[in-house]
Amino acid sequence: TNYIYTSCYEGIRAANFFLEYAKEGEEILTRDRDLIKDRIQYEKDLRNLSWYRAEAHILKAYYYFELIKRFGGVAIVEYTMENDPNRGKVARSSYQEVIEYIVKQIDDYKDELQEDWKNHPDQISMNDGRFELKSALALKARTLLYAASPLNNPTNDNTKWERAAKAIHDVIALMNYTMPANREYGSYFVGNNSTNNQESILLIRQGSSNDIEKANYPISTPGGNSGVTPTENLVSAYEYIGEKDPVNPYVNRDPRLQATVVVNGSTWNGYEIDQSAGGRDDMKIANTSKTGYYLKKFLKENLNLDQGATEFHVWVVFRYAEVLLNYAEAMAQAYGPDELPSGYTKTARQALMEVRNSASTSLPAVTVTDKQEFIKAVKRERQVELAFEDHRYWDLLRWKDAETILNRPVQGVAVSKDSNGSYSYQVINVADRVFNSRNYLMPFSRSEVINSGGTLTQNEDY
Repeated sequence: TNYIYTSCYEGIRAANFFLEYAKEGEEILTRDRDLIKDRIQYEKDLRNLSWYRAEAHILKAYYYFELIKRFGGVAIVEYTMENDPNRGKVARSSYQEVIEYIVKQIDDYKDELQEDWKNHPDQISMNDGRFELKSALALKARTLLYAASPLNNPTNDNTKWERAAKAIHDVIALMNYTMPANREYGSYFVGNNSTNNQESILLIRQGSSNDIEKANYPISTPGGNSGVTPTENLVSAYEYIGEKDPVNPYVNRDPRLQATVVVNGSTWNGYEIDQSAGGRDDMKIANTSKTGYYLKKFLKENLNLDQGATEFHVWVVFRYAEVLLNYAEAMAQAYGPDELPSGYTKTARQALMEVRNSASTSLPAVTVTDKQEFIKAVKRERQVELAFEDHRYWDLLRWKDAETILNRPVQGVAVSKDSNGSYSYQVINVADRVFNSRNYLMPFSRSEVINSGGTLTQNEDY
């Protein structure tokens, strides 16, 4: 946590430094330049300077969001370290004060951002991926959703849900996009497929490597280290779309299961996963999965790690499916599942079903009318649609569900095989978890508290 805290403030200080330096930007751009001969390029540089300034403010908003979702209220720093009159001794602002600061950064500078880098005439490869209007609005929407959630809205102030719903709808209206039905969910996350997909809002391009495959291929794949092993707690959340098979529990399921998780009996990296006694992936072998599952999402299949094969990888920061699920939650909380207030184009249920239909039109419609039951359906949809995209833990925190769910055992399956080659599965407890109420917020490091000279108060119970 100290590393994240330090990194975010380094980013904030860097943005402050740029903004301070860029005050003289127009004058700097005229130095050693023939403004008559170089007029076209000079005008492009001026436009870029304006975009950079706006993007610096959005980056500050992004870093503050990452801080408050971990620590609650933090110090708002408006200076570089060299020019800071308080030199690291700025008192914490409240959570809501930081929320308002984030929103103001975005609202004040959103109109100065490039609307769409990918389709801009000045577009070059290095520009696509910079903050632009839709990603800034997506950040504002996510921020206000968190602010309206039970952890940060203990009185359930409905105006906070209404404000979040409006911010999320602004993203929907700007993008004017409908997710295609029955899309190839798994392929979106592999290679650079997401870079040319309309669902994408903000991506981090991580270049070509095989690090994630090395970390997460099964240990039985040459070069693999098992790594992240999904749990039965997650797998059980994927619905059936047909009759249950008494022999194979992984057929007739939401197709996002097979796209996300390597299950026993499936083919991965050119061989059948066999975790039964004596099998290639026998769960008693050192460093095999203890849950009976391996990660598939994000991984390129069949990379030859021994020969150094690599693949392009992209990390998705914001995508449209999350926006729709954010909207379904905020709208349901503010207005109910089926209310359509003036100025809005979708109900909460329509947004939820757009995501489900994009996974499979065979998934059953969500028909519950009770608001709390509908919210449960949204939570389940987030769990499977956004699996391993760094949402689940933060969702459990903001919903205040962590004390319930994260105090349950981690479950997996024990795999056995009979003489006919048929598998059977028994749900097992793999490990116990403990989540205390203080864990809803992370602690500041002791050194940070001491160095603040008493201006940084530690979070409760640490």
